Amino acid sequence: MSAALLVASIRQRASGRPGPRVITGRYRASWQSEVTAAGAVFVAQIGSGAPQARRLEYGFVGTDSLGRRYAQPPFPHVGPAVEASGPVVARILGAAVERAL
Repeated sequence: MSAALLVASIRQRASGRPGPRVITGRYRASWQSEVTAAGAVFVAQIGSGAPQARRLEYGFVGTDSLGRRYAQPPFPHVGPAVEASGPVVARILGAAVERAL
């Protein structure tokens, strides 16, 4: 549940300034979550397979592998989503622990 909430928050923040602007929507849709369980341990992996993900989050100044020069500012959307989701995730985990006890 909390992984899906974080993905939704990242997608929302990747929908325009201060995050990246939407051109086709493919980048925003590339954010996915996968939750696996091994006994009582649950692991959530959240990420994007889009090659521009790191560049959009942190910016890039320099020459890329194709020789193109960039001075692209960062458009943070993942970090702010993680920070905002912290209290929500803590509440969800706390409720799950209470139910288990």
